[in-house]
Amino acid sequence: MIRLPQLHPSRPALFPTPESALDEPNGLLAWGGDLSAERLLAAYSQGVFPWFNEDEPILWWSPDPRCVFRTDGVHVSRSLRRQLAKTNWRLTADTSFSRVMQACAAPRNGQPGTWIGRDMIAAYEELHRLGHAHSVEVWDRGTLVGGIYGVAIGRLFCGESMFSAHTGGSKVALAGLCQLLHGWGFPLLDAQVTNPHLMSMGAVEVPRREFVSQARRLSAMPGIVGSWVKYQLPLPL
Repeated sequence: MIRLPQLHPSRPALFPTPESALDEPNGLLAWGGDLSAERLLAAYSQGVFPWFNEDEPILWWSPDPRCVFRTDGVHVSRSLRRQLAKTNWRLTADTSFSRVMQACAAPRNGQPGTWIGRDMIAAYEELHRLGHAHSVEVWDRGTLVGGIYGVAIGRLFCGESMFSAHTGGSKVALAGLCQLLHGWGFPLLDAQVTNPHLMSMGAVEVPRREFVSQARRLSAMPGIVGSWVKYQLPLPL
């Protein structure tokens, strides 16, 4: 039996090297610790993220390869562009962070729930209060129809989850966020684990070693800490 490293309770910045993660399940690196802001920011800066079911031990991951978006490379289909041209949708940032997280945590496709439990919500709401976790919301008049949230550290943005309450809602949120990030000099949005939906929108896979190197470099750069509510996000037409 392989013994998985347990994180030290009083050393929140200390993680095993990502290269020591398991091959199966892909990227499982360590367990334990907590979801303090200091530990979460240290994790993201080293190419590591938490992913676990509620009421189970905290698990930390760094898969190989890593799924990312180049912020100037998100694909918005012609059909979605035509749809947007006929709507009254608008984008905002950081106006409804908690609502976006709750929507991402809601059951989908008949599933009883997601991995976004109470402790995760509380931890990322604290990161949001500190100016490191952010959301982009898609509105149809007063109705929230899509959104995405994640963590910004330096010039790295780590996407956590997104949702759609209307066809195209999550795609518009992702494209709008990447458009904003690209303008600020954020070259990458970390999407963590590959799936067909992300690949259809332009995500690419990079070797873990390359991603970790970029994560360390980008997270050490000056960032934009604080609320993003004042920034304007045009529709990705």
